[in-house]
Formats: sequence, structure tokens, C-alpha cells
Amino acid sequence: MQGNVICEPAPAETCRVFAPPRAAYIHIPFCARRCGYCNFTVVAGRDDLVDRYFAALERELSWLESPRAVDTLFFGGGTPTQLGVASLRRLLRLVMRWFPLAAGYELTVEANPADITAELAQMLAEEGVTRVSLGAQSFDAPKLRVLERDHAPQDICRAVELLRGAGTSRAPMSISLDLIFGTPGESLATWRRDLQSALDLAPDHLSTYGLTYERGTTFWGRLLKGDLARLEDELERSMYSQAIESISAAGLAHYEVSNFARPGHRCRHNEVYWAGRGYFAAGPGAARYVDGRREVNHQSTTTWIKRVLAGESPVAQSETLEPEDRAREMLVLGLRRREGVDRARFVAETGFNPDDLLQDAMRRFADSGLLETSGTHIRLTADGLLVSDAIWPYVLRR
Repeated sequence: MQGNVICEPAPAETCRVFAPPRAAYIHIPFCARRCGYCNFTVVAGRDDLVDRYFAALERELSWLESPRAVDTLFFGGGTPTQLGVASLRRLLRLVMRWFPLAAGYELTVEANPADITAELAQMLAEEGVTRVSLGAQSFDAPKLRVLERDHAPQDICRAVELLRGAGTSRAPMSISLDLIFGTPGESLATWRRDLQSALDLAPDHLSTYGLTYERGTTFWGRLLKGDLARLEDELERSMYSQAIESISAAGLAHYEVSNFARPGHRCRHNEVYWAGRGYFAAGPGAARYVDGRREVNHQSTTTWIKRVLAGESPVAQSETLEPEDRAREMLVLGLRRREGVDRARFVAETGFNPDDLLQDAMRRFADSGLLETSGTHIRLTADGLLVSDAIWPYVLRR
């Protein structure tokens, strides 16, 4: 299949060919409850919308006009497993009619530990799911209550056991755990116990995220009112350093700022994002990148349903990045990965030299020990990883 040509001025080139996407994301907005820190597209306690959601999703997918084979397919949320066994099976089959899976595919489903039953685990295995991402967040009961999670520590262990025991002739499903650090009142000792509890389960993949307070969430409002307090920056950095040390020592490679994996278990779908490649998407709040154009669907689930069922576009935001802006964005994404940015490949893919884009910032960060360069690559140092969020604005700025 030929790529789609987007003509736009760029250094040393007049047209860029964008390869057809080989990845797709499906957003499922349903949750039993909305956690205080969540700013994703979510509806809590609205099972009455499920049938209309299916009708709208089927219609949005039909606008593809023909099936598109993909290498990676990711069902995120919200909480996909909130749908239950029958509805989730229906969803998987519906989507795979439009996004048939290529040989050697990766199929990920996000899951809440409390939702995993033997029947659900078996269904996921039977439908060809290769990877389950469990929103564990913590193994500490008081910390889970602060995070407003609806599962208990023992639910995580039970879920992992059930998923591993689900039988088919295929290889076992890859298990990924998400953990959050930096919760109000959390100590370094609590975080160390979380890390050890997760590693005791021998997951194939671990993601660790510092708690953020996003505008519009209930945590943001509580922070402004003084009901919650951020941890000191130095303590959060110590927690992040502890994660790198402990997880790496357990044999999981640190391959992206927040992600660790055993050999053969990296999240290939997320690597599509970090490589700046295209991807399809459907569902409320879903973001796609096709033919060099980024689109984001309306974040209101009810508005998305109404628009799609009325035959109207659900897109709320749309943009085609200027060549330099796209190159800068790809530079940030590349620096998130531990191998860093390959200079020659970056020039070939964007038409820009990363050294020219960074200029003074590169010298400043290199002198500060945050960035290291070689003849072939640019990458963040261990110290740079600790303050990476503060570095990105300098990379994106013209």
C-alpha cells in the first residue's frame, strides 16, 4: 500500500510521504467511579449509555470505508473491563472487523484489578488479547483510599494469578502494572514497599507515574483549597530514582521515562507514539494522527454519541503541524526514550538537524549534566530524567 503524500515546505524537501498507520486506539469511557486525579474522558455510573456508545462506535468505524490491518491495537479508558464479559467480547469483535490484526500483533486491554474474574480472564485469552495493563496504582490500602481507587491490594494479586492461568494454546498474556508515586502523605518507605510488592508478582512490564494535579479534577480543587498538599520535589525525585534502581535490578529494562519491560515485552503500541508514527483512533476523546494531521474527538461522551449518530464529525480539535513544530515534537518524543535520538534517522524523517533545533539549550543542558551527546545520538542523562518535564518546553520553543 502506498503512503499518503502531504505537500508542505520543509528543509531539503517539498513533499513528505506519510505511511499508512499500523496502529489503532479505541477509547472506552465507562468507569464505576471517577478517581480524584483523573482528567481522562470518563463517565461514571452511566451504564445506560453503553448501547448508544456501541452504535456510535460502529458508525464512526464505518467511516473508514474499508478494514485497515494493524500491528497494534489498544483498548483504553476509562475502564474497558467495566463493560463486563459479554459486552467487552462484543466490543473486541466489533473493532477487529475494522482493524484486523496482522501476524505477530499486539492487542492490549486496560483493566481494573477488581473487575478481573476467571470468566473475564478466559474470555480475553480466547479473543486473542496478548497484553493486559492493570491499573494497580498501589499495594498500600491507605494510599489506595487517598487515590480514591475501588480495589484492594489483594485484588491485584488475584487478577495477575487469574490472567496468568487463563488457558489457550497461545503464549501467556503479558502482564503490565501501573504504579503511582507522590501521593499526599506518602513516604519513601511506602513507595519502596509498593515497588517490592509489584516486583514480587514478576510482571512483564511496569509503568511508574508521579501523581499530577490537573486543572478540572477534584484533586486540583482540593489542592487549591489546601485539602491536599504536594510532596516536596526532592522526595518525588528520590521516589523516581528508587523506581529506576529497584526495577532495573529486577531485570526490567528502563526503555522510556516512565516505562520498564522484560525482553520482548515493551509496549509496542506506545512505541508508535514515541516514534512519531501515525495511528487511528475512535471513541470519545480519542486522538488520532493520520496523514500528518492530528485530530481529537469531543471529550464529552454524550456529545460524541449525538454527533456521530447524527452523521456529524465528532472532531473537536484538528491541526497539521508546521514542519519545524513536528520536528520539535518528535525530538521530545525521542528524548523520552532511553536510547535517545538517532541523529541520522531524525534528519531523514524530519528534514531537520536536532543540533540546530536545540542550539543554546543543548549546550546549557549538556553543561548542566542533563543531556549527553555522541557522534550518533542525543539522550537525557540520569539527572536529566529527574527533571525531564522542565526540559520539554525548551525543546518545543522556536
